[in-house]
Amino acid sequence: MEEIQKEVHNAFEVIQKGGIILYPTDTVWGLGCDANNPEAVKKIFALKKRAESKSMIVLINGDRMLHQIFKEIPEVAWQIIEFSDKPTTLILDHPKNVAKEIIAPDDSLGVRIVADPFCFRLIERMKSPLVSTSANLSGEPTARTFQEINPIILDGVDYVVNLHQDRKATPPSTIIKLTTDSKVTIIRK
Repeated sequence: MEEIQKEVHNAFEVIQKGGIILYPTDTVWGLGCDANNPEAVKKIFALKKRAESKSMIVLINGDRMLHQIFKEIPEVAWQIIEFSDKPTTLILDHPKNVAKEIIAPDDSLGVRIVADPFCFRLIERMKSPLVSTSANLSGEPTARTFQEINPIILDGVDYVVNLHQDRKATPPSTIIKLTTDSKVTIIRK
């Protein structure tokens, strides 16, 4: 438990200064920063060599933060959150209180409530959503293990979280788009 606290402290220090981190999530290794820091978000786009027109998701630690980010949350979102048995990312309309650089052109944002203790505690300490995008260069496959992460990514981050580097990633999250008019689209199972 103390190891997690130490890594939360180290990652928080970097994020607070506008840095980007490489960290384990509930699914794959991710690149992250404060979702309210436009300059840090731009650093992630540049590192991944990813078009800024592509959105990224944010990780949150519970219902309260979900309400801080979205004006309206469709009722079905709560049912999906309650009954999902695997990590699930919801794409919801009209986000607020986050950097505009992470919002999709259609004014939506992907969000996932985390279960991973490190991510949960880091978000709790940040009091802000944590940007999350897979730790790979745009167009490359997602790394399944820490060892598969491209050296360009490893060299380009400000901090590498020293947890779970021996763990194999689980499949990426399910992605479900929910519009405020209750339209549901499954993007990835």
